[in-house]
Amino acid sequence: MRGIEVVPSAKRLITSLRDLGYDLPQAVADIVDNSIAAGAKTIHIDTQFNGDDSWLRVSDDGSGMSNPQLLEAMRYGSDRDYTAESDLGKFGLGMKTASLSQCQRLTVASRSSPGKAVIGYSWDLDHIQKTNRWEILPLTDTRVISEKLQNATGTVILWERLDRILGYTHPYGEPQRLQLNKISREIEEHLAMVFHKFLSGQLDRPKLKIVLNSATLEAWDPYCRNQQNTTQCATSTYSIIHEGQSGVVLMEPFVLPNMDDFNTPAEHKKAAGPKKWNSQQGFYFYRMDRMIQSGGWSGLRAKDEHIKLARIGIRFSKELDDAFKINVAKMRVQLPQQLKEKIEKEVQAVTKAARERYARAGKSRRPTTPPTSSGSGSAPTPRLISVPVLTLDQWATRLLAVATPAELSAVQAALNRLKSR
Repeated sequence: MRGIEVVPSAKRLITSLRDLGYDLPQAVADIVDNSIAAGAKTIHIDTQFNGDDSWLRVSDDGSGMSNPQLLEAMRYGSDRDYTAESDLGKFGLGMKTASLSQCQRLTVASRSSPGKAVIGYSWDLDHIQKTNRWEILPLTDTRVISEKLQNATGTVILWERLDRILGYTHPYGEPQRLQLNKISREIEEHLAMVFHKFLSGQLDRPKLKIVLNSATLEAWDPYCRNQQNTTQCATSTYSIIHEGQSGVVLMEPFVLPNMDDFNTPAEHKKAAGPKKWNSQQGFYFYRMDRMIQSGGWSGLRAKDEHIKLARIGIRFSKELDDAFKINVAKMRVQLPQQLKEKIEKEVQAVTKAARERYARAGKSRRPTTPPTSSGSGSAPTPRLISVPVLTLDQWATRLLAVATPAELSAVQAALNRLKSR
């Protein structure tokens, strides 16, 4: 029996797909995935504030695309093979859904050979709303595109009409300009974390360089391996079979130094990470060396001030995507139940070591015995009082217990700031 094709409404579905859950840094990271898959060594990310004409651009020096390849890449659910070892894609949706989650017009231009012309197409939401057709528009205005593809291969992705980024229908004024500067810093922190293995040159591929508004990004290593007091625990590997598909999971646990044991205070502050110390404890999941999720214990335990020095890298291959339930935005995963059961003992040992190291920090800051003086006329030796060493949570409990109703909000605010250090 011959079926009947039912084509979804373009304007309704594309509008719905804008809300898959991307935030801006994660959307930009999804674009960087494509550049890495194309063999790029250098990726430039530039922003320009100019009211309604503001834009964000990602350009790379990768292999570029031919016209048939680009047309397929512009398709929602592009039909291509994602089995290559270097390919960070999965669903054939990332470039489109990530981009249009942030802007109303996406343009992609590419050159696959220095002697060939630049080709390009755009998804324009205004056009889709007017026509209700799955139509892309040929590239016409190359002013922002051409400077990045002069006699070279590569791809340029341009976001225009940044309604989800700037948050205004007509984004003019100093607050909107400052907003673009602020989110540029958030992008920098996120990319430095997510692609730290690529940026540090520790992988079997050329070291990646990402330049954001003329500033070269430095890798943010969540495990602080440059600190002499960081402890790397034993690495473990686990075989997982999910619905007939087998794969290997690598687990690398670390216990970071206490604040006073970092090389410098500045390095301790940097090690806190984008979400700060308490939220950065726990698991760091990697798919093909690209970080998918940072921090949290995936249901094995709750966040705890006393184990915030524990950070555990978990790397899985793309064969286990379904086992880890990776989502379209590549922002979060779920820890498979069979893996939870296998790693519980090792995780318990790491958190115990982190708790013991945290406790030693309090003991090392006990007051020392003051010097005594001797001879006639000397002041009497002070009587020493034994002061118990309390954890931060214990001090918090005591402070909140004695605070008056008028003091509670101020005390709680100060404790929250202290816990985030």
